[in-house]
Amino acid sequence: MFKRNKKTASKSSPTQGAQKGLHMTRIFKAPPELLFDIFTQGEHMPNWRGPRGCKTSVISQTLQPGGSILYTQETPNGGVMWGKFNYREIEAPHRFIYTNCFSDAEGNRIRAPFSKDWPLEILNTITFEPHEHGTKLILHGAPEEANKAERRVFEALMDNVRQGMNETFQLLDEYLERVQQKP
Repeated sequence: MFKRNKKTASKSSPTQGAQKGLHMTRIFKAPPELLFDIFTQGEHMPNWRGPRGCKTSVISQTLQPGGSILYTQETPNGGVMWGKFNYREIEAPHRFIYTNCFSDAEGNRIRAPFSKDWPLEILNTITFEPHEHGTKLILHGAPEEANKAERRVFEALMDNVRQGMNETFQLLDEYLERVQQKP
C-alpha cells in the first residue's frame, strides 16, 4: 500500500510525443483526499466507472507502484470486456500515473476488441489540485510505445474517448454526491 502525503513512486518517463493525446480538466465538488481515494480504491470503482449501463467488477487490486487493478465491464447485452491498470507512480492525494490496457481474464494484455490498431497501452497521468469549489482533476492520456497506425487510430477516436470520459465523470459526480450525503 502507499502512505498518504508521502511520495511512493517508481521512475517513469513519458514516451516521446506524450504531450500529444487526450487532455481533460474537470472540477469536482469534493476535497482532493476523497476524490483521490474514490479514483484509486477498487471498492469504489463499480459505483462510477462508465459507461452508463455497464456493470464494473473489480477482480483484484494491489495499489502500489508496480501493482495493478484487474476489472471487468459487462454491457447491458451481456458482453464482457476485461481491463487492467498498471500503477507506476502514486502520490496521494496529488497524483497518480498508470497505464491501462484491455486484458484477458488472467490480466494478460490483449488487443482492443474494436480495433486491431488501438494502442496496446495508454499512459495516463491524473493530478488532483485543490480548487475553491473542490478539486480540479487534470487528466492526460497518450499511447505508449505505439506505432504510427496505433497513434493514428488513437487520434481518430479521441473524440469518442473524450465523450466516454465525460460520461464517466458524470457518473463520478453522481457517486460523489451520494457519498458526501451519507452521515
